[in-house]
Amino acid sequence: MKFFLIAGEPSGDQLGAALMAGLRELLPDVEFVGIGGPEMAGQGLESLFAMDELSLMGIWEVLPKYRQLKRRIAQTAEAVQDAAPDALITIDSPDFCLRVARLVRAARPDLRTIHYVAPSVWAWRPGRAAKMAGVIDHVLAILPFEPPYMHAAGMSCDFVGHPIATAPVAGPDEAAQFRAAHGIAPDAPVVLCLPGSRRSEVGRLAGRFDEALIRLRDRVPEIRVVLPTVPGVASMVREMTRRWPDAPVVVEDPDEKRAGFAAADLALAASGTVSLELAANRVPMVIGYDMAPVSRLLVGLLLRTDTVTLVNLVSETRAVPEFLGRRCQPGPLAAALQTVLEDMGARKAQLDAMDLTMDRLGKGGEAPGLRAARSVLRAVTEARSR
Repeated sequence: MKFFLIAGEPSGDQLGAALMAGLRELLPDVEFVGIGGPEMAGQGLESLFAMDELSLMGIWEVLPKYRQLKRRIAQTAEAVQDAAPDALITIDSPDFCLRVARLVRAARPDLRTIHYVAPSVWAWRPGRAAKMAGVIDHVLAILPFEPPYMHAAGMSCDFVGHPIATAPVAGPDEAAQFRAAHGIAPDAPVVLCLPGSRRSEVGRLAGRFDEALIRLRDRVPEIRVVLPTVPGVASMVREMTRRWPDAPVVVEDPDEKRAGFAAADLALAASGTVSLELAANRVPMVIGYDMAPVSRLLVGLLLRTDTVTLVNLVSETRAVPEFLGRRCQPGPLAAALQTVLEDMGARKAQLDAMDLTMDRLGKGGEAPGLRAARSVLRAVTEARSR
């Protein structure tokens, strides 16, 4: 079998790589073509073009590059047709992926289309599921409450588990080694700063996160800040720390990042899947996020839930404080960070919510990449038997 896969950002790249590994385990002679990043390249994918071109979010951020993205959409749809795969698998990045799927569906209505990561219709724009059903046959959901929304829209859907539930985490020894390697005292509070993996996110949040942490350090002088990052935004992350008297620790290596998470006592993070990574490492957190003004206004009008933090949603609690839009300001962020650092009741509530979240996401079960692969093969086989 041959599959055409499309991922548009680092989290999708990781999902795609795990899915590819699962498919290869079940089907050793499988072939892959498409678009992805370094993780998928490690599984043998030669990307049609650099995945970084697609790592945009928000209407205001996309508009300046709309023409370029439109050309890439057409190029990708044509490449799918030329490859003649057994299925098109699009991974997250719906603004790009579903436009490609629409062109492919028009040209190849018989081609099975599968989308990995259900749209967050439970949060906003519920009509997206019905719209997606026009071009997508099957959905791989990573959150346990999502399949009913997809079924109601007319698509088949399997909950395949979230990859974070089975991802490796560092232990106490690695945490101690990390502290020693970076000159961090064993009893010094370590605060992670995670302003996002997209350049647009870092550009919008870095200054606010920077100021919030400076204010926190004024109140708790002994804290040490660690900034785990990815290559695409590493230079921006380093730039945001230039005015610090004591330079924070910036880490890019995956193993060192895992050790940094294990060593952490607290985190200030952009909204997104990183909250689940923090939950897997049992790091209490404060979430902040903002968009360009136009995007913020539209999302604010359409939002259907009182929280967007995944730990809160999966655990059905509101244990993690979040500051969105205009509320994402240094003062409130710093105050919340101090509370989470010093209030044992607040910390326990978060830890309990994190443990529940991991259980519901499939901790202890079969690897999500393998579950997703089984779901893909079942969807393709069922389509052929009709």
